[in-house]
Amino acid sequence: MKLKLTIAISFLAIQLFSQDIERLYSELNPSVVTILVKENKLVNAGPNDVRQVSAEGLGSGVYVSEEGYIITASHVVHNAESIMVLFPNGEKAPAKVKSSSEAADIAIIKTLYKPNNKIPVAKLGDSDLSKIGEKVMIIGAPYGLEHSLSVGYLSGRHSQKSLVSGTTKIEYLQTDAAINHGNSGGPMFNMNGEVIGIVSHILSESGGFEGLGFASSIDIAKDILENKSNRWFGIDAILLDKKIASSLNVPSGGGLLIQRVVRNSPGGQAGFKGGDLIANIDGREVILGGDIIIAINGMTINSDASLEKVGLSLNNTANGGSVTVTLLRAGKEVKIELLKP
Repeated sequence: MKLKLTIAISFLAIQLFSQDIERLYSELNPSVVTILVKENKLVNAGPNDVRQVSAEGLGSGVYVSEEGYIITASHVVHNAESIMVLFPNGEKAPAKVKSSSEAADIAIIKTLYKPNNKIPVAKLGDSDLSKIGEKVMIIGAPYGLEHSLSVGYLSGRHSQKSLVSGTTKIEYLQTDAAINHGNSGGPMFNMNGEVIGIVSHILSESGGFEGLGFASSIDIAKDILENKSNRWFGIDAILLDKKIASSLNVPSGGGLLIQRVVRNSPGGQAGFKGGDLIANIDGREVILGGDIIIAINGMTINSDASLEKVGLSLNNTANGGSVTVTLLRAGKEVKIELLKP
């Protein structure tokens, strides 16, 4: 009799939990969007034959403001030439990147116009209050299967010091909820229906999901959204170490080598130039031939510490404030004046 009662109670608990998941999914799904992007990439088509091709990308996001703001992953949109947002009701709208932190893998985009029908705004939670072992839900578009649901546990949290984001802490929430290509940028919800993370990446030896997925803390995203920090310039660059800087004859011993520039971005309109030659340096693919940023507002860039200092300074610069960028172009020093967007 006791065994039957235990089984009945367990079955009832499972039913109630399933009903909670079903109810939450129905309430939360309308705020989740699919993001389609197009970007330009350089590819080696053969010996001495480097070509620029257009590539399409896929990600997810969550609608967080009636003004059209959406939180997604930086790696989904950072180099996008065009962004199209697909809403659950079938509407679509183009969007532009407003802020992007590659270090935290968080980006804020904004639709160019509001959808005709009202889209529910997701509630942002406090990831610091989340506990390891609690249930979480992820909604996104794995492999293009829009509004797919996966459920799992919050299984860990990992913090690291930010180098360039201008924030004091970067945190990833670990989960065993299934994450695949297309989930990136989608929301991780707690059982209260609050967004506590933005899907970032997985760790895998096979290339597929193996139970180790990570979402960027929503607290970082809230800071970027509220303070309008990490403004996007549309420039993809890498920090040069002393060895590579020396081989490229960079007198300051370091700098930011520009890889790509989005054409209609603030950086593209200001005249920054990306590279046109693909090289392999110490096992890493690097695009050479682009501008090398050696200083911003007089602050030399030659290390992680100097880059962090510049990032903090830029975040403290008022929107519309002047920014002076000193760069090397074909061996000559050039200064570019631009306004912080």
